[in-house]
Formats: sequence, structure tokens, C-alpha cells
Amino acid sequence: MNRELLRKVRSARVSLGITVTLGVLAAAATIIQLAFLSRVVDRVFIEGANIAEVGDPLIFLLGASLVRSGLLWGREVAAQWGAVRVKAELREGLFAHVLRLGPSYTRGERTGELTTTATEGIEKLDAYFGRYLPQTFLSVLVPLMIAGYVFPRDPSSAVLLLVTGPVIPLLMVLVGSYAEEHTRRQWRTLSRMGASFLDAMQGLSTLKVFGRSAEEGEKVARASEEFRERTMTVLRYAFLSGLVLEFMTAAAIALVAVTLGVRVVSGNMPFEEAFLVLLLAPEFYRPLRELGAHRHAGMEGSAAAERIFEILSTPAPLREGSETPAPGSRELSIAFYGVGYTYPGSDRPALSDLTLTLEAGTRTALVGRSGAGKSTLVNLLMRFVDPESGVIRANGLEITDLIEKTWRENLALVPQRPHLFYGSVLENICLARPEASREEVERAAELAGAHEFILRLPDGYETGIGERGMRLSGGEAQRIAIARAFLKDAPVLVMDEPTSSLDPESERAVQAALERLARGRTVLVIAHRLNTVYRAERIAVLDDGRLAETGTHRELIQREGLYASLVNAYGGVPA
Repeated sequence: MNRELLRKVRSARVSLGITVTLGVLAAAATIIQLAFLSRVVDRVFIEGANIAEVGDPLIFLLGASLVRSGLLWGREVAAQWGAVRVKAELREGLFAHVLRLGPSYTRGERTGELTTTATEGIEKLDAYFGRYLPQTFLSVLVPLMIAGYVFPRDPSSAVLLLVTGPVIPLLMVLVGSYAEEHTRRQWRTLSRMGASFLDAMQGLSTLKVFGRSAEEGEKVARASEEFRERTMTVLRYAFLSGLVLEFMTAAAIALVAVTLGVRVVSGNMPFEEAFLVLLLAPEFYRPLRELGAHRHAGMEGSAAAERIFEILSTPAPLREGSETPAPGSRELSIAFYGVGYTYPGSDRPALSDLTLTLEAGTRTALVGRSGAGKSTLVNLLMRFVDPESGVIRANGLEITDLIEKTWRENLALVPQRPHLFYGSVLENICLARPEASREEVERAAELAGAHEFILRLPDGYETGIGERGMRLSGGEAQRIAIARAFLKDAPVLVMDEPTSSLDPESERAVQAALERLARGRTVLVIAHRLNTVYRAERIAVLDDGRLAETGTHRELIQREGLYASLVNAYGGVPA
């Protein structure tokens, strides 16, 4: 069994204990049921008793059967209840941890693979917790209990059962070891296929434009065929394992039956006891056979759990904050003091000894070549990652002393390409503040210049817009993102040149909305165009992770430093 699963999932222990207890009680009821059955058969067929003389044993037999049925039903309910609880707990924990890992982690992962792990991977644990794990304990406890019951009545049969019993799990391990490796490969193939399929679906419009949809379809077909072959290989080993187990079980039961038959015929053993041992022999091997039947599900669950725990064991890039109250002022001044950060696996620091102040109520433009550290600075400010050296303070308070959720309530982000989710326009805007009223949402849309085009949509604010805003133009999607920022009404606004990919008309509408949004806020904008730089009270130029120079546009042009060379070389500020 996977002990890591038991350690991670607390609710599994409770449901596992209940399931195993009910399974043991059901086995005890089975022993009682078979004991009365052997007594009835002996008295009727051997002693010639009539129905009246075996009335009491028949009543007890019926009662034991009903109790056994109730206990088996309770075991199934407890097992399924536990599996549902475990899946919910794991999925919630996995999702929360991925959110805590943030964009710095997900940027290096494939969305489809993570989605497959969080959905199909956790679903694989249903049979693991509901069937395989309880059966692991029952396959030890129930045979020992039956052997303990048989031993005082027939020691030789009890010893025979105990000697032949371990052969079944031994063969199960030997045959199943081949299937286990193929199961892992099958899971990896499924993850890759999920990632490739999601990439193809999300980029379908681009593939159609460039005439590459047929080639991508062939890739998906090849991945599907590989998964089919892996699945059939796993099933072959699973069926082979089942055949071996059934054969060995039948041989063991036959050995016990022959031994008992010889002893009964020779008069060395009463029929009732021999018949009882014969009835209990299949029940002795039944838990082992069921364990073998569920082992395939157990291997699938273990293969999926490896990836789940690989994600859960990834350390979060954020330090644990405290319940320190966030800065309550609407005017936030943010200061970077000697901040440095190096991405995992990289030898070159993305930021090094950076000292910069964003004065309250001002607009600061961040410029520099690609790879200069602009996105890293924004990630540090948003607390997607924490600095390895130096500190970031907001009104004198270190932001790493705060819980990241508390700090992010003070920030609003308008990216270059906003992500809109599958759902209605109303739901996408409310992402900034889910408890907002309809009137507040419409007011935010009006300020963002989005209200008019939203009303022109088929269902207004209830119109579904599809994943990534498929039904909206670039300018419309950008105004939805600005409406989110208006609705959040945070004192700090971070923008990644949200007008860079828009047509002139959309750019004017979005730029007007951004001007309204920036009033009275501390604004940090990653600048790609000169018209953005002109509006900034201050410009910070980054070069190779360091702050090269700061000042206004006029001051920096007159200095003829890095900023001036960027403007002269590109006719504007490059990305």
C-alpha cells in the first residue's frame, strides 16, 4: 500500500477503520452462517432429522445471513463514502497548492497534464481507497480469523490453509510486478495525451489559419493509439494475473477437499466438521482472490498518486505570512530595498540588488530589454514569488509578513492578454470581487467603457463568452479586464501595456478607461510604447536585472544613457 496516501489524507483513516471493522464482522457472520448450515445438512442428510427438528438452526442461519448482508452493505457504503471524502480532500488540497505555487510553477508545466492529474488522476483513487486498501487489511485479518476458528476443530486443515494461503499473494506480486511498470507507463501516456489534446483545442483557431490542423490531428491520433496499446498491455497482464490466482485458489481448495474426503471416508473425521471446513476453505481464500482482483486498481491509484504527491511536495515559493493587518490606507507607497531573485535552475539572477520606490499616487513606467527583469519585478510585487534577498515594503510594512491573499487584495492587475474563463460576462467581471452586487458590476463596466458593447451581446451580462473570451475581440476582452480592476478598486494598479495589441480605435477606448482607472492610485506599468512612457511621472530602466537609471522621459533622453539608446534604436521602447 502507499503509506504516503494514508499520511496525507486524514479522512482515509476513519473510513478505512470503519470499512475493515465491518468487513471483519461480516466474516464472523459468515463463519456463524456456515456453522449452522453444516449442522443442518449433517442432521438432515446424515441423521435423517425432519424440518421441525432443525427449526432452530434454520432460524439462526437465516438471522446470520441477514446480519451478514447488512454488514456487507454497510462495508460498501463506508468504503464509497470514504473514497468520496478522500477524493474531495485531495482535489481541494492539490488545487490550493497549485494556486499557492503560482505562475512561477505553472509556467513550466503543461496545463493539460495538471488538469488530467487533478481530475482523472484523483478519480483513479476511488477504487484504491474504496476497494483495494480495505481489502489489503481484510486479506490478512479474515484468513487468520478463519484459520483460528478451524484450528481447534481440525489442526491439520488449519495448517494446510496457512501454508497454501501465502502462495497466492506471492504469485500476485511476482506476476503483478510486470503489470505495475506498464501501469505507470500507461498513466504517463494518458497525461501526455491530455496535455497535447488541450494544447490542440486551445490553439485550434491558429492551427486552422495556418493550415496545420490535419498534422495536429495526426499527432492526437498517434497519442491515442499509443495509449490504447499501453492499456491493452496492462489488461493482458491483469488478466494473466487473474488466471494464475484463480488456478492457484482452485488447486488449494481442491487439495483441502481431497484431504477432508479421505479422512471422512476412513472414519477419522465427522461429516459435520469436514463439511464446515470445506465450506470455510473458499471463504479463507476469498479475501486473497479479491485482493488480486483489486490489485490492478491499486496499481493505477499508486501510479496516479506518485504524480499527485510530486506536485504536493513541491515547496511553495512564498514564505508563510502572519495575520499582520494589511496597510489600511488608500495611498500606498511601495519600496524595494536591495531586492534579488534567481529562478530555480538558473545561474544568472533575474534581479540583483534592486532599490526602487513607487511613490503613492504616482505612475511609474518600467522599461528595458527582454529579459531585463521587468516581469520578475511584477511577480515579486504580486507575491507570486518572494525575494531571495532584500525586502519589499508597503507604507513601511514588509509584504512578506502578510498572508499573500491579504496583500493581493491591495493590488489590481491588467495584463497585456487578459485571461477570460468559460462563463458569463458577469461571472468574469465578478472574479475580482465575487460578493459584488449587479449594480456595482455594471458601474465598473461603465467606467471601463464596456457597458455598451455588453448590452449589445445576445444575453447582455449573462452572455457566455467561452474559454479565453472566444466570442470577444481583443479590445472588448481588455475592457472586461479593466472592469475587473474597477470593481476591485485596489490602491495599487499593475499594468502590462494592455493596449499594445489593439487596433487604433480600440486602443483609444481602452486608454481612456485606463486613465480613469489610474487616478488616485499607485501605478506600475510595464511600458512597450513611447506614448505610455510620456504619461508616467517617473521611468525606471532595468538592464540585466539591475536598475540602470531612473527619471522622467526628458531627463533620461538628455543623459544619453541606456534609455536614450533604446528609444533611438527602436523608435520606441522595446518589449
